[in-house]
Amino acid sequence: MPAYALQDPPCNTLTVSGNPEYPPLLFRDEKRPGYLIGAVPALLKEITEPLGVNVEVIDIGSWARVQRMARQGDLDMVAGAFITSDRIGYMDYLLPPITHLPTAVWVLKEREFAYRHWPDLVGKRGSTLINNSFGQNFDRYAEQNLRIEGVRSIEQSFQMALVDRVDYVLYEVLQGEVKLESLGIADQFVPLPTPVSREGLFFTFSKAAPCNSYELRERLADRLYEFVNSGRVDELIRRYKALYTGAG
Repeated sequence: MPAYALQDPPCNTLTVSGNPEYPPLLFRDEKRPGYLIGAVPALLKEITEPLGVNVEVIDIGSWARVQRMARQGDLDMVAGAFITSDRIGYMDYLLPPITHLPTAVWVLKEREFAYRHWPDLVGKRGSTLINNSFGQNFDRYAEQNLRIEGVRSIEQSFQMALVDRVDYVLYEVLQGEVKLESLGIADQFVPLPTPVSREGLFFTFSKAAPCNSYELRERLADRLYEFVNSGRVDELIRRYKALYTGAG
């Protein structure tokens, strides 16, 4: 057993899930149905294996369902979440963030419009994943002022834009590039230059999960810090971006 392994792991295996619509960070494993792969699951396994802790990164359905199960304690961890006050109520966040992600307003090339700040979206029709967050400040503004339809898959959002049911799609820049390339419609969409937000993406533990312990969180956070600063996260993102777009 390595010197830095947990002497008495609180759980041999952590049950983990996340947003399955998040390539190259998280996406469904075509070779192993029921599981998620990507840069984030790969990173988590590299972090936990020397500690004597296994992780099962499972596909349990929509991002909304993942959050609901984390709230109930039916998951030990969520592999990638932004911070909101609601989520802080039922999840413990590991520092530092895995990475920072800008979110863009994606539009069809022939339907671009001037966008500099959030009020420029007022009166327009948007779409994104159900229960997606783009930072608490934007979420609050959107709830009060914008028309954004939540759907179960981001492919559906982009298809709605193609048939003029919505004017824009809200989605992260990295994930949007990868998803559109895999769908074969990357040449039809562009992200408007100004992002709506730029948020840190975090590993979290469910507060209600029996495997959640202070010692385990601290050990994982220490190793996460090493990987983030070494550039390993960027290496994994490049690897899984190539894998996803090649498979698509």
